[in-house]
Amino acid sequence: MDILSITLIGTAVCALGTTLGAFIIVSLKKTNNILMAGIIGAAAGLMLSVVTFDLIPEAIEVGGLFLALLGTLIGIVFAIILDSSLSHFEIVKKYGKHIKTAILLILALSAHNFPEGLAIGVGFTKEIKFGIELAIVIAVHDIPEGAAVAAPLIQSNLKPWKILLLTGLTALPTAFGAFFGAVLGNISNMFTSICLGFASGTMLYIIVGELIPESKELFKGIFSTISTLIGIILGLLLVSYF
Repeated sequence: MDILSITLIGTAVCALGTTLGAFIIVSLKKTNNILMAGIIGAAAGLMLSVVTFDLIPEAIEVGGLFLALLGTLIGIVFAIILDSSLSHFEIVKKYGKHIKTAILLILALSAHNFPEGLAIGVGFTKEIKFGIELAIVIAVHDIPEGAAVAAPLIQSNLKPWKILLLTGLTALPTAFGAFFGAVLGNISNMFTSICLGFASGTMLYIIVGELIPESKELFKGIFSTISTLIGIILGLLLVSYF
């Protein structure tokens, strides 16, 4: 399969998964704080499962514990710096703190989607059947991630088409990853491990520092906690069976 086709498939797969997740959230619309607390809590749980049971173990397997931890720490520091800086941006002042959470998520998922694209590109160079299977798995993984980005954007009162557009933009790094994966056929294990760790670190910071507190703030009761736990369990099932 030619490089252009592989790149287009990688982009389409990620865009389809994330946009579908966002579309589900947009379709629900902003009904009440209990529902939004549940959605954001469940999204946090899902992402936490993906990070702890999939991304970090894969980073360790590919490059070892040291590189995985290094990438994770770099990702956390990056998220802290970004979090501190975003408050001064005009878009955050206009739409509120929810847009800040969403921007952090978009950047974190973009970092996550680059190695996904690499995996698709390398997979197709080895065997078309393997590449297709990998693309389907990644598309399924991207659905809850799209939902996680869309949930805080709903709270910021952005128009639905803008939410879908912003969520879909997270697919662009997948295109670059698929292209480089197809060109190189294989990528440095060191680079891949650090990249996966970086994505894990940024996502962990956002989950712990933004999503879970936001879910709790929207609804003070136990429901937000239960939603997060349900998300963790669903994420574990997703990682295990896909």
